[in-house]
Amino acid sequence: MIRPASPRYAVYIAIVFLVLALVQLAGSLVFYQIIDRQTLRDDHARRVAELLVVSDRMYAIAPGRTAQSMSTRHLSATISATPRVAQLPQDEVLTDIARRIVAWEPTLAERSLNLSSLGTGEGRQDLIGSIQLADGNWLNFRSRDISTMWPVALRAIALTFAITAVCLAIGLFALHRLGRPLRQLTDAAEAIGRGREISIAENGPRDLRELAHAMNVMQERIFRLLEDQAKAFEAISHDLRTPLSRQKMIAALIEEAELADILNGSVSEMDDLLTSLQDYLRAQHLTANPERIDLNAFLSELLIPFGEKATLIASSEVIVTTFREPLALATRALVENAVQYGDVASVGIEKVAGRWTICVEDEGPGIPDHLLEAILQPFFRMDEARQRNTRGFGLGIPTAHRLMMRFGGGLTFGTGKSGGLAARLTVPSTGR
Repeated sequence: MIRPASPRYAVYIAIVFLVLALVQLAGSLVFYQIIDRQTLRDDHARRVAELLVVSDRMYAIAPGRTAQSMSTRHLSATISATPRVAQLPQDEVLTDIARRIVAWEPTLAERSLNLSSLGTGEGRQDLIGSIQLADGNWLNFRSRDISTMWPVALRAIALTFAITAVCLAIGLFALHRLGRPLRQLTDAAEAIGRGREISIAENGPRDLRELAHAMNVMQERIFRLLEDQAKAFEAISHDLRTPLSRQKMIAALIEEAELADILNGSVSEMDDLLTSLQDYLRAQHLTANPERIDLNAFLSELLIPFGEKATLIASSEVIVTTFREPLALATRALVENAVQYGDVASVGIEKVAGRWTICVEDEGPGIPDHLLEAILQPFFRMDEARQRNTRGFGLGIPTAHRLMMRFGGGLTFGTGKSGGLAARLTVPSTGR
């Protein structure tokens, strides 16, 4: 069964990298927000403490100029007979700022310091307060924007984000480089599973080198086994054909015509079985070099032995670089299957998803959808009793499928225009 491709291992690692980077960035945002809140409160406390101490001294020297001299862009001061704020701090934030003011200027510990907050209408809060001066008047002050928590954090967050992006890019690049041998092994394992013999470069970390070497040894043994299997069968086939030839000679000497026909039929069936087996085993170790061919001329020549039972639907010239012999064996097996079960075969060329496809349709009963996987298995026959009243050994379609797997083609099935089976063979392409 052909399953959809799952994301590569490196993709999962990249996702982990990304999640970790986002978690680190989120943690940094919270961290800098907390730090900035503390820094902001401390900054307000320092400014107010400086204002109060300096204002006391200036008021003793020049009372009329104190308010004007102590007012800045961030902090304003006024002198009045009554306090603007007549209460001590009422919440945790204001109490914390009051403690920080005293920490900056311990001399203020013995004086009443009234603090409150005032909204500006823009979603911000200003710190306002009052402290009594030596002559009984009150110094009222206003420190702007106590609610802002981003002045310092913005720069720190931008820097953190840049560092995170750089670290993530470096990590993904390193992962890509380190994962290259693993990706090569994955591609090699897939190719070996399709019956191809390839040489795997034994490089990378020690574990991957050892794995690559083991895979090279494994596929060498597999292909040697398949080759020995094919040679053994060829020898058996040769030896079996000798007694089959004798059987034909004996059939010619039998006077009983019915018995002679039965014997000749059995000999022919045995000979066909040996030929089908030989083609199937050959498909597992066949080698071929790519060459440029004209698909129309190629198919016209291939269909000649089938006579009127196989028809080629003419199309414009199609030149492809592919493997001639494997394509011929696979196409011939599909046409033989169509002629056998559907009496006639219609062969056409079409382009599907950017690749040339040979479509072989028949006018037979077709194949149920639940059996489309089973017909790829050797010796599978739709008649479960495996009766011999129909020709065929269940090796034609598996042979075509094996060849397409090994040489990078494809084989799919569907329902033809006449209701019969439509086999679509994707022509192997070398990309040239």
